[in-house]
Amino acid sequence: KPEIIPRKLDPKKQEAFIALYQRILNSLSTDEVILFGDAVHPTHSVRPTGCWGSSEESLAVEQTSGRQRMNIHGAIDLETGQTQILEIETVDAQSTVTLLQSIEYMYPTMARIHLFLDNARYHHAKLVQDWMKTPGRRIVLHFIPAYCPHLNPIERLWRVMHENITHNRCYDKFAEFCESTLSFLREQIPKNWSRFRDSITDNFRIISPKDFRILA
Repeated sequence: KPEIIPRKLDPKKQEAFIALYQRILNSLSTDEVILFGDAVHPTHSVRPTGCWGSSEESLAVEQTSGRQRMNIHGAIDLETGQTQILEIETVDAQSTVTLLQSIEYMYPTMARIHLFLDNARYHHAKLVQDWMKTPGRRIVLHFIPAYCPHLNPIERLWRVMHENITHNRCYDKFAEFCESTLSFLREQIPKNWSRFRDSITDNFRIISPKDFRILA
């Protein structure tokens, strides 16, 4: 099965980002912390995946309509597994500001909070920039190179979420699906971080199109 890679990968930018991250990580003081943030939109729909079962049985999962989805803006601390997960109406500049405010509230004793984000337009919006300029801000924003979701560990959190919430699982009601998703992200991840941490790591690698034979 071919691996899917973005078309515009820049190995030099990936290398520079990893070097920056390592410098920040290795120079952290006791009143600093690093988080990774992103948005995700889980859909009320079952994802059929391979599983163990008797070869003599025909397996199936019931499916919902898949017409409803959640909008989540969140962040994770890889050191502790602590998450900040917001369910919002729309992922935009305002939800970004709300996320930043909630992160500062979550870490009242930290003098500096490093938050790594992708380059979504709403993360660069004027509303966000204006908020960052207000006195007393303790968050420092860092941006992951474009087309590099593999350099954002929170993407791995979303994958783990799907493995535990949507793979071969059917929720009769959308409210039940939302409750299970939020409970997993807000409670189960931090509570069971020793179990999940090896799947949600900053073990970064540089991906170059030159390492593959591109089929199409």
